[in-house]
Amino acid sequence: MADWGPVVVAAVLFVLLSPGLLFQIPAKERLVEFGNMSTSGLSILVHTVIYIALLAIFLILLGVHIYTDSDHKSD
Repeated sequence: MADWGPVVVAAVLFVLLSPGLLFQIPAKERLVEFGNMSTSGLSILVHTVIYIALLAIFLILLGVHIYTDSDHKSD
């Protein structure tokens, strides 16, 4: 059985935490801006720290697992 939990959690967090897609911390004019589709070096660093922290929480503390059956037989 393959464990797809870490792959799915990492992919979803990567997309959701892309700077400027949903929100950007810190923004150019405010602390937080939503949906501005721009980025900076500092916001990439902040979003990376948030990504690593959430990934650790989901994978280590909560233990998210999604198992698939690798012994699937086609009829």
